[in-house]
Amino acid sequence: MLQPTIRLLGLATLIAASIFSQAQAQTILTGQTKGGAYYTIAVPDPWNGDLVIWNHGYSFSPVSANPDLGPLAVLQLLEGYAVAASSYQQSQWAVFRTRKDIERLVDKFEDLVDEPNNIILTGASLGGIVTADALERADIDNVVGAFAFCGAMAGSRTWDGAHDLRLTYDAICGGIPEAAIPGGATGLPAGVPGISLDMVAGAVNACTGLLQPPGTQTPQQLVNLQKLLNSTQLPPNFIIQDMFFATNGISNLIFAPDKLNGGQGLGNIGVKYSDPDINAVIQRVQADRKAAKKLKKNFTPKGDLENDDVKIVSIHTDKDGLVIVENEKEYQDVIDADNLTVAVAVEAIPSHCGFQPAELVAGWEALRGWVAGLPQPNAQDLQLTCQGIEAVGLFPGPCRFDPSFVIADMDGRIPARDNTKKPK
Repeated sequence: MLQPTIRLLGLATLIAASIFSQAQAQTILTGQTKGGAYYTIAVPDPWNGDLVIWNHGYSFSPVSANPDLGPLAVLQLLEGYAVAASSYQQSQWAVFRTRKDIERLVDKFEDLVDEPNNIILTGASLGGIVTADALERADIDNVVGAFAFCGAMAGSRTWDGAHDLRLTYDAICGGIPEAAIPGGATGLPAGVPGISLDMVAGAVNACTGLLQPPGTQTPQQLVNLQKLLNSTQLPPNFIIQDMFFATNGISNLIFAPDKLNGGQGLGNIGVKYSDPDINAVIQRVQADRKAAKKLKKNFTPKGDLENDDVKIVSIHTDKDGLVIVENEKEYQDVIDADNLTVAVAVEAIPSHCGFQPAELVAGWEALRGWVAGLPQPNAQDLQLTCQGIEAVGLFPGPCRFDPSFVIADMDGRIPARDNTKKPK
């Protein structure tokens, strides 16, 4: 697998070296679809006839014009692909409408440019589940491949983890006035605007001393911090960021009129938490079944791919504390192994999407080779390809894909539940 993939990449890099300084001719098109989403389209000259769609990650910012084309766009354009991206109609958990956004983006591309021969979907973080959703539900033709990295591939189940974090935090810290955050099971109360990252950080620190120099925490802060870390299995450097999502993100998900519109789509009735003290006192929330079904529909993968032959490469870092690596196991459980290659990079310091350039390019080139007719790559192929890329100085490493890495079941991190069923 190594040599054919390196040849593909080497050809692209030789092209890049010869024309990059000459500012390769390309057409940039921007505008807005009838659904309200903004788009950016870039078409190189010459164009190879294929289209790459980039699906961006989670954003708290309002939808805005001129969405970026992703971290691989320069390489993809130099390889002859047109690249297009949508801002989406919604911010935050935008998957309620992204399927339509992608359909309209393709329609706009066909109106302004031409019908592409093939389409490859790419996306990171939230963009990973946006990509997975489009593979199952979008009405677009000629989708031959998909590349996701650090993707929320378990879909809406990830919100169970955020909900558990918020309720666990409240169980540990809610009695400390300086640590209290309003809202609980709904993130924030209805009508309350989002609170800042600094406010969340201040509250978390009051409870756990997480931001204080070593040796300055109180004994109770140390106990609280250890309980929170043990219960959630999150890296310490992600606790504040995750609490920000579990407060502002849940509130937007539940109360936004174009999402759950006030429906409590998250619950934890019957969930057994690993810490018996927390399990005894944590708030128990009954989910609204209608809202839970709407959330599951938007979107949890079922594996019903529109194109049975589509080729998917999905990569993750092992210590991701925002979109945990177990997302990949959830996706593997519903997608046929012949359609999906997963590889995990083992990192020293926990990160979200902390891939090295050579790792990203290796994933992309492995997909390109597979789509072009080479055998399905595996994690070892991605590692060897990455090392080849790094060795000849095309893109920097290090390369950390571990072919022996075993992805654990998500139930060990996020207790299973089905909020769409009647409670017993």
